[in-house]
Amino acid sequence: MRRITSLSQVTDADRGAFAAIGNFDGVHKGHQAVLALTRQAAQVKGAPLAVLTFEPHPREVFQPDAPPFRLMNAEAKAHRLEKLGVDILYQLPFDTPLYALSDTAFCETVLTRGLGVAGVTVGADFCYGKGRTGNVDTLRTAGQLNGFDVQVAALLGLENGGERVSSTAIRVALRDGFPDKAAAMLGHWHRIDGPVIHGEKRGRTLGYPTANMDISGLHQPRHGVYAVLIEVVTGPHAGNYHGVASLGTRPMFGENTPNIETFLFDFDGDLYGDHLSVGLVEYLRPEQRFDGVDGLVAQMGADECRAREILSALPEGGFRGWAFGRNAHDVT
Repeated sequence: MRRITSLSQVTDADRGAFAAIGNFDGVHKGHQAVLALTRQAAQVKGAPLAVLTFEPHPREVFQPDAPPFRLMNAEAKAHRLEKLGVDILYQLPFDTPLYALSDTAFCETVLTRGLGVAGVTVGADFCYGKGRTGNVDTLRTAGQLNGFDVQVAALLGLENGGERVSSTAIRVALRDGFPDKAAAMLGHWHRIDGPVIHGEKRGRTLGYPTANMDISGLHQPRHGVYAVLIEVVTGPHAGNYHGVASLGTRPMFGENTPNIETFLFDFDGDLYGDHLSVGLVEYLRPEQRFDGVDGLVAQMGADECRAREILSALPEGGFRGWAFGRNAHDVT
């Protein structure tokens, strides 16, 4: 996948693509529907499949003091879009020159002269331009004037009715400790991606060595212990594993900086610096403070047993669709 972070990087070979436009935070089923429509149009014309998104997320610009809300960082998003077959990722800077553009100027400056798109696909609730004055109707008009096709993807609801599939609804499900509900909207387990960092190394003294990852800047799922699926993306131990993870502030040891500590079952090796992707499968219990280490170790043993039971019951170990291939939208 070619990744473009400035209009100045666009070459003639990058022009003529069909682009899905949006934030794509989580790459959920609604995003996947937009991508599917875009792919169909691109294949008919023999054109590249592209995604147009922005960094930082517009909400980070307009609400800088809001709590972290992102379901994934820019690198994780790019990785998942590549796995879904995207040829070009236009990851443009959301800066003053861009968000000061009117809806008309955005279509002319960015879509037509800047990217030279042959077509775009957006969700039915898409808004753009300064003051969010543009919508799907103005986009269709702009497409007719500037010579690009416009497709609009219908908004998705949950299969059994109820709330619309959205990044906001996924955040609520994760906040409330229901990763299965989040997965139903995502089409895959919610993953936390990043490098393994050095921690206090307490786990190895307790018989449960963990891989620590920073979660700053990301939406905080409910703090507690989870049954998890793990992909070790890089390094000599690359592969898929079952495990249990503690997400939170480690109250037993007086910590206050949230992170995620993951214990990989039946694993022996050094993961420092390697990239992990940890999928939340089931919430086991909240964080607890114990009277002593013996109580903590006993509870960790119980958590391991419960997580092994849950994960072993998943079809194909839970890894079907794990690679985020073009048709990999199954959470089992």
